[in-house]
Amino acid sequence: MPGGARISFNCVTSSLSSLKNCQSYINTGMDIATHVALDLVESSNDVEDVKSIEDVMLEYAAMDRELNHYMRAVEETVNQIKREKPENIPDLKKLVKEKFTALESKNSDSDLQENEKYMYFKDQLKEMRKQFCHGSDNDNEAIEQIDEDIAVTQSQMNFICPITQMEMKRPVRNKICGHTYEEDAILKIIQTRKQQKKKVRCPKIGCSHVDVKGSDLVPDEALKRAIDSQNKQRWSTLDKSAGYAAVTEKICY
Repeated sequence: MPGGARISFNCVTSSLSSLKNCQSYINTGMDIATHVALDLVESSNDVEDVKSIEDVMLEYAAMDRELNHYMRAVEETVNQIKREKPENIPDLKKLVKEKFTALESKNSDSDLQENEKYMYFKDQLKEMRKQFCHGSDNDNEAIEQIDEDIAVTQSQMNFICPITQMEMKRPVRNKICGHTYEEDAILKIIQTRKQQKKKVRCPKIGCSHVDVKGSDLVPDEALKRAIDSQNKQRWSTLDKSAGYAAVTEKICY
């Protein structure tokens, strides 16, 4: 109402900024946990240890949810006070607590499993197990055992960017359609089309997705590791071949 009490929210704004910094620490923790889990899968040690990391990811997701609820409660309370302009200064702490409690009362386990970074974690674990052919009793997925030569051929095909037609170095996955591209190549196309005010169709032949956005792209760490692993094996084979050739040359001459 007109003529209400003047309240400074500078302190509140500063506190919200600090909370957002805390959120970045949570995100960093989830990123590190994801990398550790992928390391374990790559080394075939992906049963109990990976399950423990998954539990940690859920704990991070719970902290992220609680932090989001608190920041939302603060922001909604501040906006309400600014809108209503009360004559007397209200108990800000009490109002925030009431809104926060209301938000927390709607919590469910499914919220945690829908956390974006947790979903990325699960997706990368799934892809990592496919790439390195490690099964897990904890998953409901069964990775079919197929002919080794066919598996290698399919993997090599997956390593090729549909844009550059070259092996990817920094693959990113489209969260919408699931296809992967070389990061620089797809971002360049998105930027060019944006300047032309046009949408970007997924470059993968046969894909019906017609609106690829930079915000829908996430690093495909599992695929990158598979590519790096194959390249290491390739160089190892070349080194051995070179060694055999050198030995043979010495014997012959």
